[in-house]
Amino acid sequence: MKKLGFLVMTIGFVAAALAAVMDEKAVGWVYFGPALAVSIAGVVLARVGHRRAAKSEGRLAANIELAETALGRVVENITSLNREKNSIETYEVRHRLDAVFPDDLAQFVGARESIAHVYGLNSYGEVMSSFAAGERYLNRVWSASADGYVDEVNAYLAKAREQFTESLEKVRGLKAERGTKS
Repeated sequence: MKKLGFLVMTIGFVAAALAAVMDEKAVGWVYFGPALAVSIAGVVLARVGHRRAAKSEGRLAANIELAETALGRVVENITSLNREKNSIETYEVRHRLDAVFPDDLAQFVGARESIAHVYGLNSYGEVMSSFAAGERYLNRVWSASADGYVDEVNAYLAKAREQFTESLEKVRGLKAERGTKS
């Protein structure tokens, strides 16, 4: 349906463009209006097709797994970094953050909407609340590392670990809860 929507939209836009230039002194509204309506119908079809594809059950399940896996790696990495924080030079912590976290955080963010589709907005909000707090704490760690504030790096690494762990537990709890209802 998405491809059909793009095709209809393209045909409508081309027809509207042709209708607009048929007469150089006036727009031929008799042709332009319907062509524009066809374009709008194409946009609607493309959006509906995109939503259906995003909500397909297989894709949702894959995204939930991807989100859980990525968040699991974030928790493993932050736990490891938190454990090693006393042996790493403060200014070096930000470079470790840049090397270890971006891919997993991006994967989780890319798949996060599936949480809302599968478990509802309330559950999505609960997961994202702790995830966003963890991200903010990671940003604080990065800034503190750049400025050389050892105590702040150590404190916010621990707080970030707590928040990401909470987020992961919520995702796993949602999956377990849904598994018992099925």
